[in-house]
Amino acid sequence: MPALKFRVLLDSIKKEEIFRDIIINDSDNFQSLYNCILVSFGFDDNEMASFYVSDFEWNKGLEISLMDMTFGEDDEVVEIMSDTLIRHHIESPKQRYILVHNFMDMWIFLLEMQEISSKSVTEPEVVLSVGVLTEELRKTKKIENEDLQFDTEKMQSESEFDFEDDYDEDDLEDYYSMDEYDM
Repeated sequence: MPALKFRVLLDSIKKEEIFRDIIINDSDNFQSLYNCILVSFGFDDNEMASFYVSDFEWNKGLEISLMDMTFGEDDEVVEIMSDTLIRHHIESPKQRYILVHNFMDMWIFLLEMQEISSKSVTEPEVVLSVGVLTEELRKTKKIENEDLQFDTEKMQSESEFDFEDDYDEDDLEDYYSMDEYDM
């Protein structure tokens, strides 16, 4: 059984080079690859995630989800990581995937197959590790995502919505005396 070597690059706003080279058996499933990625980057496994088969321009294609979240609503068949073999989605010698881990914080990993090896591996293995996911980078990601979310408590406070009259009486008289049809 051939082994596949993937370069897994953490997409970071700081543009730091943080990646892992992982070798995995082609008959293994996406769940095994996902678990290896989490361990190698120091992430917890208590978040939702999905792989997306990608093209050479990093466009998302078919989704391979951690679990079926359709609740039987769709007629569409959902591919699940634990049931989907990696070799079933190899279309090119430089096959690419996008992995989104934790849909709230949106950790994005870019995977590209580097080579097919005759080396036999029984479980996924990190063969090269470059860069460290520091606490500073984790905090930067949290701050970046917090800036995108609404602070509902602050929005509901009276100080956020000040309906005091910020005009003087002359402005109001001018407004009422305007005839919008006299132009």
